[in-house]
Amino acid sequence: MTDPTAYQALALQMTCPAVNRLSVDDARASMLATIARAGQLIAGSRGFLGSFAGSSTQLIVLPEYFMTSFPMGESIEAWQAKGCVAMDGPEYEALGALAQAQKLHLSGNLYELDPRFPSLYFQTSFLIGPNGDVLLRYRRLISMFAPTPHDVLDEYLDHYGADALFPVADTAIGRIACVASEEILYPELVRAHALRGAEIICHSSSEVGSPRATPKNIAKQARAYENMVYLVSANSAGISGIAFPEASTDGHSQVVDYRGHVLGEASSGESMCGNGEIDIAALRRTRRKPGMTNTLARQRLELFSRVYAGEPVYPANTLLGSVAPERAHFQRTLQDTIESLSKRGII
Repeated sequence: MTDPTAYQALALQMTCPAVNRLSVDDARASMLATIARAGQLIAGSRGFLGSFAGSSTQLIVLPEYFMTSFPMGESIEAWQAKGCVAMDGPEYEALGALAQAQKLHLSGNLYELDPRFPSLYFQTSFLIGPNGDVLLRYRRLISMFAPTPHDVLDEYLDHYGADALFPVADTAIGRIACVASEEILYPELVRAHALRGAEIICHSSSEVGSPRATPKNIAKQARAYENMVYLVSANSAGISGIAFPEASTDGHSQVVDYRGHVLGEASSGESMCGNGEIDIAALRRTRRKPGMTNTLARQRLELFSRVYAGEPVYPANTLLGSVAPERAHFQRTLQDTIESLSKRGII
């Protein structure tokens, strides 16, 4: 395999307009308008960074649910109608056209409908290539108040197979995977992608902005170092049109290298400052060196397999056969899990 030339990656920090207060038709129009605005921000940022850094920006990561924000009290059915997109819908068509026009790889996160699971939706991180095609769909696996493939695991595996849980796209700019939001706090998720060959993790997030060290920011550097991967993490520049202070989720969009070094980080507001150079050739050379810092090659997974293969923690398949589950289902399932762990002496 030929090592790609070094290039710039950008975690584009942009405001996320909420659609919660809009009608279904207005929400659809707002999503397409947000994609168009993202295209303008990307074009302007690439032009400046090209003259500043001297290399082209070939990977852009957008924030979590950048087109819609998140459901606040809406039922599953209501959010399907207002805040979710079809796998072949106009939103993906517009995103594909954007990536194709800009000749880049584009990652982001949205709520997606799946005809195989008509009573649910999935929060999906995507990667679109320079030809406009969707190269990767990663459905968020750990969520508090939204359905995940784990909630319908047996049926999901029947439809898509095990490879769909931790997909990695082998692209001209490196092997790329995605995780979403708070999943950066779970070491197993990034590790699973790394063990499938991922070199770059695209992390779409909408997280607390703070001058103090936040759990997610600590985790970003840890996940990058322990798995020897680049991490491109895009946070929202606040959420507009929603019933809490807009700037609560703002700042810290960043690029972290495989040594855990933050190469560039944004402060508050819409920003292109979370950018940095991706040097896949250097990463591959480092991964092939025997030494104490080769944290990926030194994994002894057999030591942990019995622990992970034991009695489960959070149960799978709790939504199999479900018709439009209520949000309260997720809270009840978590409470039952906590009680089970307590009886087992784990907590």
